[in-house]
Amino acid sequence: MKLQNLNIAGWGAAVAMLFTSCTKDLDLKPTNDVTSEVVYSTPMGYKQSLAKIYGSMALTGNTGPAGASDVFYPGYDEGQNADFFRTFWNAQELTTDEAVTAWGDPGVPDFHNLSYSPANLFLHGVYYKAIYQITIINEFLRQSTDAKLAERGIAGADAEKIRAYRPEVRFLRAFDNWVLMDLFGNPPFVTDANVVGGPNPEQIKRADLFTFIETELLDIENSLPAPRTNEYGRADKAAAWALLARIYLNAEVYSGAPKWTQAATYAKKVIDAGYTLMPNYRNLMLADNNLDNPEFIFTINYDRIRTQTYGGTTFLINGAIGGDMVSSNYGTTDAWSGHRTTKALVNKFSDPSGATDKRAQFFSNGQNLEINNISSFKDGYAITKFRNVNKAGQVSTLNAFSDVDMPLFRLAEMYLVYAEAVKRGGTGDLTLAVTYMNKLRERAYGNISGNIVQGDLSLDFILDERARELYWEGHRRTDLVRFGRFTEGTYNWPWKGGVPSGTGVSATKKLFPIPSADMNANRNLVQNPGY
Repeated sequence: MKLQNLNIAGWGAAVAMLFTSCTKDLDLKPTNDVTSEVVYSTPMGYKQSLAKIYGSMALTGNTGPAGASDVFYPGYDEGQNADFFRTFWNAQELTTDEAVTAWGDPGVPDFHNLSYSPANLFLHGVYYKAIYQITIINEFLRQSTDAKLAERGIAGADAEKIRAYRPEVRFLRAFDNWVLMDLFGNPPFVTDANVVGGPNPEQIKRADLFTFIETELLDIENSLPAPRTNEYGRADKAAAWALLARIYLNAEVYSGAPKWTQAATYAKKVIDAGYTLMPNYRNLMLADNNLDNPEFIFTINYDRIRTQTYGGTTFLINGAIGGDMVSSNYGTTDAWSGHRTTKALVNKFSDPSGATDKRAQFFSNGQNLEINNISSFKDGYAITKFRNVNKAGQVSTLNAFSDVDMPLFRLAEMYLVYAEAVKRGGTGDLTLAVTYMNKLRERAYGNISGNIVQGDLSLDFILDERARELYWEGHRRTDLVRFGRFTEGTYNWPWKGGVPSGTGVSATKKLFPIPSADMNANRNLVQNPGY
């Protein structure tokens, strides 16, 4: 979606007073007289509001990298705490074998150490950003009912366009609720049926939230545009199917009841919808990955001029450059000397040079495989998967911000979901599962030399293949929890639990704590065990 063509500046003030987060400490008062009645008075206002909903995934606020954050809490740094994907990535990747960072900002080391607490500001960031997005979606839904449209004299083609927006924003609300369910388990729960300014939200049980998300997605499935017919970066049927496949794959964790057949079924729906793999794996995360990309199902769109933020893929690129690396080789002016990976990921590749499996994208010159000191960028291999250059290796003008779009869902994940779900006992075809895995490996190896046979398709192999294919894309913590290898001492990695060789930690760390500010403000909430 070309968000740059829609004026969303100032829109946040209109929804600020509608924020139904529990905490009273957030600074959410409107700063002018822009209200919902003004914002939604014209068809253009609805389109601008839709742009704000999508745009809040890519932006920290309305004015750029700093100055008007969507959410605010004392001690926040907008660039660090108010970007969705940056805070989500911290939770999903820094807690695992796939990532460590040299930065010592208060709260950051707690992720890899698995020692996070309710006071962690970076957890506040992902929690409140998801709730903020749910809040503006709920208000859109309240303001786009047939009764509201009739009241404002909006009819005909304009009204039909607005009605067509509703399933899209309900998909986004389901996605944000999935984030809260996956990370926090039992969050506060609000929909457009809640009265604005009413009582503090009630807490929802994880299994009940799973049912809500599933029901929502099934309800909107047939109202969304057909796969690959909506604007790039906007939701369609395949996005809903992909989210269903993902929640069904993790259903046993979320609800206590496995749904392997449903996971395979919905992954297959996406696979059969006309997507194909991008031929070259190393072109997936480049500055022109929005062009002629047959693999991406749903993305966060970034633009180095119009979505300037210190989060998203800017964070992934700049944060992973340091040591002997030259920032201009990666299409940026900045080197933040932060993120690397552990040998646990490197060793999943038989040839980490990338000469064999092209998915191995490590910078090792001057880097140590062993991490003796997390604070030293040169300890641990750097990741070069994300590069702010085009397929020809060029960039028009160097600056600090990224053009690389971030796929929240892509076809390769659906191949992996299908294979795992069928291997775990879901109804499906194991021969077809092997075919899907070999499609990934043929792309990675450039030929059939990496192909497997059915006897190779173990759950351990699938978990490792997910790491090789999807590393740094925000999947790893969820995968390790599903496989029983996140907190358990049966699988360790360097500095897991704050110990050089890694150690098991309390199972309570499988869920993050509800932020202390919300706990203090909303007496309806019960903290997750162990905090």
